This record gives sequence, structure tokens and C-alpha cells, in this order.
Amino acid sequence: MLKDQDRIFTNLYGMHDRTLKGAQARGHWDGTAKLIQQGRDAIIDTMKASGLRGRGGAGFPTGLKWSFMPKESDGRPAYLVINADESEPGTCKDREIMRHDPHTLIEGALIASFAMNAHTCYIYLRGEYIREREALQAAIDEAYDAGLLGKNAAGSGWDFDVFLHHGAGAYICGEETALIESLEGKKGMPRMKPPFPAGAGLYGCPTTVNNVESIAVVPTILRRGGEWFASFGRPNNAGTKLFAISGHVNNPCVVEEAMSISFEELIEKHCGGIRGGWDNLLAVIPGGSSVPCVRGENMRDAIMDFDYLRNDLGSGLGTAAVIVMDKQTDIIKAIWRLSKFYKHESCGQCTPCREGTGWMMRVMERLVEGNADPEEIDMLWDVTKQVEGHTICALGDAAAWPIQGLIRNFRDEIEGRIKAKKSRRPGVMAAE
Repeated sequence: MLKDQDRIFTNLYGMHDRTLKGAQARGHWDGTAKLIQQGRDAIIDTMKASGLRGRGGAGFPTGLKWSFMPKESDGRPAYLVINADESEPGTCKDREIMRHDPHTLIEGALIASFAMNAHTCYIYLRGEYIREREALQAAIDEAYDAGLLGKNAAGSGWDFDVFLHHGAGAYICGEETALIESLEGKKGMPRMKPPFPAGAGLYGCPTTVNNVESIAVVPTILRRGGEWFASFGRPNNAGTKLFAISGHVNNPCVVEEAMSISFEELIEKHCGGIRGGWDNLLAVIPGGSSVPCVRGENMRDAIMDFDYLRNDLGSGLGTAAVIVMDKQTDIIKAIWRLSKFYKHESCGQCTPCREGTGWMMRVMERLVEGNADPEEIDMLWDVTKQVEGHTICALGDAAAWPIQGLIRNFRDEIEGRIKAKKSRRPGVMAAE
């Protein structure tokens, strides 16, 4: 279990002062200029040594991502874009940082931008996050007033500006290239890659898009050293991580814990156990709605990190938004609701996703009621395979995976419902 002195987010629950004064009292903005004076290469090397992997879902190594930015400017400016469009169902960790500990993010943005030769950072905020925007803007204003942003930011010799951009509530804008399109004032539609944002991103300039949590942990990693951060979790799954646990636990919460903690320890220590006890656990979605669900009995000993959940359970850590479902849940209906969400949020640019999400939702609708034939389960599986991996961005995968998880883990439940419906409809076959 993570010790209190190792927590990076010291005001996650808003118990303390979130203003600049409060943040400084908790050790933020302490010697920021010295951290920057280490130089670009030293900062990026520390980030690589820390083993930090992106906290937005994909888990790409952060230091490596930064190193893709051009070392020397060719005359174009460079940009850091922070993805605060936290719209994945079940995910609500970044909002706690922005509401209660915003200075961790702003200081991280300054250091990360310097490391990538960027003088400007845009924070793209989810449309529904009204209070978070107010808290973040107030923190940015304070930082400007104190000379921590703007010309010679924090006395580092680096000029740096931060701008907040409020989205309009579109899930697709959480995809990095759709986010960039939206920032430019266009429709939020993903771009083809290559070119990757590091080569041609915002306004055709070198850009790095990072998640809020990925940037907010940067100052603490630099203060305490990459080895300190790498000491938590298993190899390749390093550091501390915010877990957002919702659903059928006694105390839903957002908590900072060490990576590779076991699922059982996470639930027992922080959530007061499963509602109705462990025997009542039906399924868990371990990483936000786009990863496949896992049967309850396979989750109890699960290790909560990228590699274990992907390789051993066929799911993923994603954003570490853990959705717990007990045996009172209609699992087929729960997955139908997710397929409805993805159908609604598809931007419609790629045919497999535009057509496939609606098709999958309609079949799921019939499976909820049992109004289907058993053969349709395999047909649905085939369609998810035609959508997955055949779209510009990962929304197609996100729409396919929950359904694949359902069929893989709860096929008996679907078939049972179809049988029950058929047995209640005597003469139906004859009528057909």
C-alpha cells in the first residue's frame, strides 16, 4: 500500500487550500527554475528513467513521446496540448486534479513545455467541466500574477503561456488528432496518421498531446528522481496511479495507489469491499468503458497494471477507471448501454464505425430482450472484428471491445436469455 509521503496528489479530496499559497505550502512550485536549468535532455532522460507511461489510456512511454519532438526549431513554434477532455464513461480522475490540485498541472505544463521547446500550452477541457474550468482558470491567473507564467516564467529564463480551451462535450475530441482539429476551430474529426502530431500537429506545427495526470506528476518525479517513481509497481508498469472506482462497491472513490496493486487490496483497503461480498461480484470493467469486461472470479487476484490486464485477462488498464458490477446487474443491458454511447459519439468519418456502431447497438438491443437467434451472437462477434482495427482512430476498437468481452465471458447468459424468451413464446417457430 502506498505511504502518504509518497503520494503526488496531496489535495485529491479538496481538504486543503487549493490556491497557490496552499500548493506552495505542500511543496509545489519549489525551485521550479532549478528543475528547468537541468536542461532539456536531462529532463527527458529522467522521464524515461521513471518509466512513466501515459495515463490517458494507451500507456505509451511519456519520456519517449517527448523525445519525438524536434530538437531544433525549423522556424515553426512547438506546442504542448494537455488532453483534459475526460469523457470516457466511468473515468473521473483528472477532474479531481483540476478541481483540487490544479497547480500540479500548471507547473508540470511549464516543465514539460520547456523540455519540448514549446512556449505555449493549450489545455483542452471537457465541455461539461464547468467548475473544473473555473478552478483551473483561477489557478492560471494566480500563477501569472506571481510571475510563474508569462515572460521569464518562475525565473527560469523561459517565456511560457497557458491557455484554457473549453470543448463542447464531444467524446471524439478526447482522441488526440480530433482534439487538435477542434482546437483549430474545425469539426472534431480524427486525422490520418502519419504525419504524427510531433511532426505536424496543431496549426501544422510540432505538437505533443499528453493526459492531465501524465503532466501533473512531472514536477514531483523531477524533484524525487526517476528511480523513486520507478520503484513502485512491476517493471514496465512503474509509478503511482490514480484509480477511479465506481459501481457496486461500498465506498466508490478516486484514490492514488502504487501501480501493480492487486484488485482485492484496492477494493478492500479503499472501497470497503464489494456490495454484498465477494461472492456477489459478477464482472469488472478495469479501465474505463472501452476495455473488455472481466468475470468477477478472474478479477479477485488480478494485478492492476497495463501488462497483466492485457496479457493475462484480455482486457486493459486504460485510464484505471474501475467499474464494478455485482450479480444484481443485467450485464447484457449494461454493455448495450455502452454500445449506445459509442454509436452516439462516433464522428461518422469511417464507414466501419459509422455503420457498425449502429448495427451493433441494434443487435445488442435485441439480445437484451432475448429477441434473437443464437447464430446472431457469432454474427455480432464477426461485425465487431470488422470494425476493430479498421478505423482512423480507436473509437471503432472502443465500440467493439465491450461487446467482445461480453460474448467471451457471458455467452451462456446471452444464450440463456434467448432460450428463456423462446420457451415463453409457444408456436413462434410454426408462425414463422
